[in-house]
Amino acid sequence: MDSFDINILSEQILLKVKMQEDSSSIQSQLEELETSTIVSSLTSDEKKKAFWINIYNAYYQILRKEKNISKPDIYKKKLFTIANKMFSLDDVEHGILRKYRYKYSIGLFANLLAPKFIKEIAVEEIDYRIHFALNCGAKSCPPIAFYNHEKINAQLDTATQAFLEGESIFDDEKKVVHTTALFKWFSADFGGTDGIREIFKKQLDKNISDYKIKYKEYSWEEQLDNFSS
Repeated sequence: MDSFDINILSEQILLKVKMQEDSSSIQSQLEELETSTIVSSLTSDEKKKAFWINIYNAYYQILRKEKNISKPDIYKKKLFTIANKMFSLDDVEHGILRKYRYKYSIGLFANLLAPKFIKEIAVEEIDYRIHFALNCGAKSCPPIAFYNHEKINAQLDTATQAFLEGESIFDDEKKVVHTTALFKWFSADFGGTDGIREIFKKQLDKNISDYKIKYKEYSWEEQLDNFSS
């Protein structure tokens, strides 16, 4: 199986979830992959991000809706199998997509206890835009989209722009912006306060260099099946 097929599998399982169809056959294909195939096929950060974002978003829905697993177990426990290895959603988000950052360090510190295989398949560089692509079933999460490795940079830019436009309120008179708490929780991923200001300039063409940044309360109200149109 080549790398293109592997990325297609992640899109196929997500499509099954969206259509509310049985995904067990695709889950079996993912389970039966060789670990060496994962390593040899997902050879770029673009391929890794597309594959694992789709996997995260698909399996969150599967675990919550079909297995009735709730937090914190849904994040922490190793509950699904890829390439004959058990994974947790935290393994995917913090281990692979955030290059084994310690979950509670706002992105400052690596998790020295991360398994060798996680380190082997993790991205080379942390891309802050993944935070606007991962959906954990809450109302304040970004909507679920289908990511393709050949288009992922444009897709992530679009997701970031749309999310920030929807989650940011600017008070130009008082020079204050109220925005997503994701910036606070993963501050180092975004380059700290200076990096957040640069992101608003890049993604929204909005200069907030002299604005105070305030973080909105994150709504954990459950909202499943929130797929982008």
